[in-house]
Amino acid sequence: MVRKDHLWDGGPAFYFDAAAFPPTTDSFALGWFAHPKRGEAVCDLGCGVGLLGALLLARESSLHLVNVEQNEAALALAARTFAENSWAAAFRAGDLRDGAVLPAAGSMDYVVCNPPYFRSGSGKSAGSKMRQDAREETQCTLDDVCAAAARILRWGGRFALVYRPERLTDLLCALRAHALEPKRLRFVAPEPDAAPSLVLAEARRGGKPGVQLEPPLVIGTPEWNAVYFR
Repeated sequence: MVRKDHLWDGGPAFYFDAAAFPPTTDSFALGWFAHPKRGEAVCDLGCGVGLLGALLLARESSLHLVNVEQNEAALALAARTFAENSWAAAFRAGDLRDGAVLPAAGSMDYVVCNPPYFRSGSGKSAGSKMRQDAREETQCTLDDVCAAAARILRWGGRFALVYRPERLTDLLCALRAHALEPKRLRFVAPEPDAAPSLVLAEARRGGKPGVQLEPPLVIGTPEWNAVYFR
């Protein structure tokens, strides 16, 4: 069922399918953590219904956004969101593993992605194929995502994504394997003394070694309220 919501009361609207593509904490956290600069070209790999792009444009409307998504129903909702808010954006339908679908090599300043977290078959699958594809590496792997980001980023461009802490080693190894040097890491935790539930990472294409570990982002704090525009 398609629903309409707003990023804040009276703010930009966004559309989503409550059964297949509900809005998640992951996207809101990444939309706050990522910091593309004014006027930069940004690509959202596997954009789904376009929530992450909406979060970025709500904070910096001058971005030149390209959305890549293989699910046509999700991409249609993304286009609806951007049209309603009068945001200019490009849409590319297809598999991010296909170079012909992606923006030109080296053309992007910044890339974002909320990738599938779990290896295919590693646990109980989601109820629908669409949700399974969003959560599990059935259609693309973490390595595929990093390869796509590296292909389209200019030298020195940045890549921000959200992932699960238990796969942090996989994440860092995949980034470095594609010349995406991890530069910022921030964990998200439900409470100050709790183990983190998410990790936010930013890497630089061709960057020098050296990573900044930022203070944990704790749910329910005043800083967390800013994630949700409160």
